[in-house]
Amino acid sequence: MQVDLERLVRDVVQGYFREERQPGAIPVGVSNRHVHLSHSDFATLFGAGEQGTQLKPLKQPGQFALKESVTLIGPKGVIEQVRILGPVRNQTQVEILAGDSYKLGIPIAIRDSGDLQGTPGLVLAGPCGVVELKQGVIVARRHIHASPQDASALGIKDGELVRVAVQGQRSLVFGDVMVRVHPEYCLELHVDVEEANAAQLKNEDMVTLA
Repeated sequence: MQVDLERLVRDVVQGYFREERQPGAIPVGVSNRHVHLSHSDFATLFGAGEQGTQLKPLKQPGQFALKESVTLIGPKGVIEQVRILGPVRNQTQVEILAGDSYKLGIPIAIRDSGDLQGTPGLVLAGPCGVVELKQGVIVARRHIHASPQDASALGIKDGELVRVAVQGQRSLVFGDVMVRVHPEYCLELHVDVEEANAAQLKNEDMVTLA
């Protein structure tokens, strides 16, 4: 019988961290601005046949950061060296911080990943070309990734909106946190840099449902 070694290692590691966590605790993952590229847009920006060079794996299985980066060009400003995350997607999605929208000169669109209809666009620049996006720029809605087992233990379900409590010197409650449940997910609250700074959070800090 062939063993899926990657899945076996992932299950062991996730099980270990699940045992180490206090009951009800949810680890934090802090996201900076980044880009998910489609195959065609990647080819335009970096050249036909290029796939990028993996820099490091991310906590969510199958996700990784690339060494390559792009420049975001808006009507009022430019943001350079924005990291690309893999693997490639069906459509390009740019995730920025709320403050970036003012520098770029585009509206803020707080959306779930993949919900791109009616969002603003901008120009992406790479070493081999540019891509003019008509839409696809979002400020990602804060959300929880959870496996079915973790969701059951927490009493939450896919698509539910929950509240998350942060303790400490800058304690607060995050509302409207979307729950995403999938067998491949690793338990993690995703917030962006601005949200994390507001609550004095860093990667692997623990929060709880409010």
